Amino acid sequence: MTWETIIGLETHVELATRTKIFCSCTTEFGGAPNTHCCPVCTGMPGTLPVLNRQVVELAVKAGLALNCAITRYSKFDRKNYFYPDLPKAYQISQLYAPIARDGAVDIGEGKTIRIHEMHMEEDAGKLVHDPWLDQTRADYNRCGVPLIEIVTEPDFRSADEVIAYLEKLKETLQYLGVSDCKMQEGSLRCDVNLSVRPMGSQELGTRTEMKNLNSFKAISRAIQYEARRQIELIEEGKRVVQETRRWDENKDATYAMRSKENAQDYRYFPEPDIPPLELSEEYLERLRAEQPELAEAKRVRYQADWGLPVYDTEMITSQKALADFFEEVVALGAAPKQAANWIMGEVLGALSVHGLEARDMKLTPPTLARLIQLVKEGRLNRNTAVKVFEAIFETDGDVDTYVKEHGLEQVSDAGLVTKVVDEVLAANAKSVADYRAGKEKAFGFLVGQVMRQLKGQASPAVVNQVLREKLQ
Repeated sequence: MTWETIIGLETHVELATRTKIFCSCTTEFGGAPNTHCCPVCTGMPGTLPVLNRQVVELAVKAGLALNCAITRYSKFDRKNYFYPDLPKAYQISQLYAPIARDGAVDIGEGKTIRIHEMHMEEDAGKLVHDPWLDQTRADYNRCGVPLIEIVTEPDFRSADEVIAYLEKLKETLQYLGVSDCKMQEGSLRCDVNLSVRPMGSQELGTRTEMKNLNSFKAISRAIQYEARRQIELIEEGKRVVQETRRWDENKDATYAMRSKENAQDYRYFPEPDIPPLELSEEYLERLRAEQPELAEAKRVRYQADWGLPVYDTEMITSQKALADFFEEVVALGAAPKQAANWIMGEVLGALSVHGLEARDMKLTPPTLARLIQLVKEGRLNRNTAVKVFEAIFETDGDVDTYVKEHGLEQVSDAGLVTKVVDEVLAANAKSVADYRAGKEKAFGFLVGQVMRQLKGQASPAVVNQVLREKLQ
């Protein structure tokens, strides 16, 4: 029998605000346990939440970019459950009137993922398990950190489609400035609802939910494992149980955590301490007007205005900070294709080596633009320029100072080059004879010998010209 996998996602995104959703505590990642919390976000008796205005703005911007209908009259609800990381025993969320509904994300190849709804809510705390002391400790720093939860319809049929959607979602949210989407810090994490059914069947199977997956690799592997596990159970005549499961990275497997709750299990009721949120058309129009140029539009513009290949535009726009960096380098006078080549080669290579994202690097656009200019003027050859780049990448050092202090400026003196060429030709008579006999590789060898004697600082164009003239 051929089986079909049915997947829906619930993606939690931490919003890029400086303070929490209902209090003035910082949202900064890290910090000593229980130092970023107050009576409000820990739910002490007598406290009242006050809604953070920026949370609403960022949520609406995300909803607009994801083609959602924005709810003009939105409300908050209490989601009640008892767990050690939730000190007030309920979470303020949205069930009955979420901020946005009915969106859609195009993931390419004619596939569109429908968004059922997007709602605002507060995050819970974190439990830290210490196996050595056999203790579990609660850190409430994350309580009250603002989130949007984006819930899709069960439109995915493979792990590849899920990853394509998440990559598009991450790209969009970063370009909007809605979230940094740092998965390693929990700013973007996913719950995967999955079931299987015989191919051609219209009836959904029993689903399981895999909680808090925070890397594309883990999400892909968990989907593949869970689909295989459910198929094997059914083929053995057993039953799939509706439950919440965890992904164990070390064992490469999911395991049962608890039975899966439904909405009625949470005893939702309207949040009595926060008034309904009414959004005017003027407010929505202002946020629509503030929407920035997204990656897809940038790719089209780069191809149309600067003639860049599709591959180049996809690489450059893969990170918003990288696209911004590229545009500033071009604005400073660098040829777009040259700037693109440096960014795709040296910049991305250095970021990989140092384990950085573009937004975290110290190198600035004026520094790279100056390096490209020196190559264009013939004062540095490309190989030497790469060495200068590697030396200054981590400090954003001054290009001209470094070149001067290390004596790296390119030798363009034809007289000096001619002198060295004569010496090389005299010392390599066999290579000269080989070249004159039609062996073109011998010319490359002779060029290399000249460049070596000039310590790689000669102009390749001058060296090639003088050598050709001498060998004729």
